[in-house]
Amino acid sequence: MSLKEQVYSVLVVSASERFNEALSTLLPPSRYQPVCTVSDISSAKRAVTDREFDFVIINSPLPDNPGIRFAIDVSKERESVVLFLVRAELYEEIYDQTAEHGVFLLAKPTSKATMGIALGWLSSARERLRTSRKKALTLEEKMAEIRIVNRAKWLLIRELKMEEPQAHRYIEKQAMDRCVSKKTVAEDIIKTYGMSASQT
Repeated sequence: MSLKEQVYSVLVVSASERFNEALSTLLPPSRYQPVCTVSDISSAKRAVTDREFDFVIINSPLPDNPGIRFAIDVSKERESVVLFLVRAELYEEIYDQTAEHGVFLLAKPTSKATMGIALGWLSSARERLRTSRKKALTLEEKMAEIRIVNRAKWLLIRELKMEEPQAHRYIEKQAMDRCVSKKTVAEDIIKTYGMSASQT
């Protein structure tokens, strides 16, 4: 899927009606939905607990909190990409606190053109996160399969007195003969011999 066809969910945390109206013109429903807007950090915390957002855009300061800690926590603990807008005179100070946590920082006042560019950054970063997540899941699945196959081999060694290479070949041959994965063969072995092992 092209980046232009991707649809992103957005949480806007801003108490400024003027900012919210200007930003809404850059978030057409064809590319951004849902777009949820809240006016304080307490509401933002509830929103990110209720669902995952692709982008979290924070227009600091907020009535109840500057939002720095929230921005860092969301960036570290969730798969959301965070854009934090801060007054120009505070940029350097807040950059030092947030940059290492992957928070994108933008000095304000800003323009629609700059916000448009920033949304492009967020899209790129979100797709990178998505790809990394897929790779991590694939690795987790592979590790889970290795653990199951090893458990099945151990059962074959114990129950059928096979040697380790023999047990390994047995599982591979069964998988090829039955046109199934080694994991499926291993799970069948565990069902068969795991039950009898637990009864002894």
